[in-house]
Amino acid sequence: MKVEKIAAEINKVYFIEKHTLIHVLSGNGSIQVDFKNYFDWQEKAIFLEKGQYIKFLSDDFVVRKIEFSNESKFYNKEIRVLFKHLISLGYIDLMECEDCQTFLSESMLNQNSADIIDISSKQWYWQNPFKANKEEYQIIFDIKDIIDKEFFNHISSADLVDLINGRGFNAQALVKSKVGLSIKNLMGVKRLIESKKEIAFTEKNIQEISYELGFKDPAYFNRVFLKSTGQNPMEFRENFDYQNKDIFTQNIVELLKKFHTQERALEFYADKVNLSVKALSRKVQAKMNTSLGQLIRLELINTAKLMLLDDISIHSIAEKLHFEEPNHFSSFFKHYSGITPSDFKSKKYNS
Repeated sequence: MKVEKIAAEINKVYFIEKHTLIHVLSGNGSIQVDFKNYFDWQEKAIFLEKGQYIKFLSDDFVVRKIEFSNESKFYNKEIRVLFKHLISLGYIDLMECEDCQTFLSESMLNQNSADIIDISSKQWYWQNPFKANKEEYQIIFDIKDIIDKEFFNHISSADLVDLINGRGFNAQALVKSKVGLSIKNLMGVKRLIESKKEIAFTEKNIQEISYELGFKDPAYFNRVFLKSTGQNPMEFRENFDYQNKDIFTQNIVELLKKFHTQERALEFYADKVNLSVKALSRKVQAKMNTSLGQLIRLELINTAKLMLLDDISIHSIAEKLHFEEPNHFSSFFKHYSGITPSDFKSKKYNS
């Protein structure tokens, strides 16, 4: 096991070469994992599988990175749930896991904390993100294993279902019910992520990538990619541009950090970067995989959460964030975080 504390560079792609736990110690803004942005990372231990990547879309992140060397452990059916993500990040909510917090405290850094994996897997099942029982989870993750191994062979969802249904489950119905996606959708998501990685992180030509991913017709691959992302493969490669620091993204992050408590209007930010609202919105979507409005709202939510954790009153937070009334802030917070400010504070005290 290797433990290191790093001041993360903004917009740098950190490739995950071993199964890894990322614990954000401080910072503001969003993180990106496998082309998807996440904003609700506070008080969480994030588990990443070998082959993924993480980017920090702000310049003030300090993180603890724990790499685990015992690879065979992660093929254990109880453990894989942490690392083999279905539709979102694999994480443990530290506010609900006192044992996890203990292992990740500064005092434990010099001890062998590999047991955090066992504690976290038990916590994951307790969190029960997909409201399934353990037997159902094993079926779901067996399907994910097959998808991860066979996606480039274009195995049909019917063939995959046949591999699983012999165990007495209606696999298609189970995945749709618990995960919210069909097996065909899950395969499509996996294929899209891997095609993005090949486009963004290699210099292979698009024809070569399409053949490697099992597409017989590069033109068809181009159409599928364009429909899924809104960009053709070459546009996507140019916009992601992982070799260079993206000045545009940094500028947007800095503007949001500086002005989000006072300014909500898209026109304000468009004026700051000398673009029309339409052009700015299009560029933010292409570069950052989300909308500018969403970025503003999530900056507000993150700031509010930090204030709540610092025991600042709801009335004072509403005032500092320029809401007309405390109840307007409370409604906004619940709508975009799924929990009231009071309940968020009580989670802290009950953890």
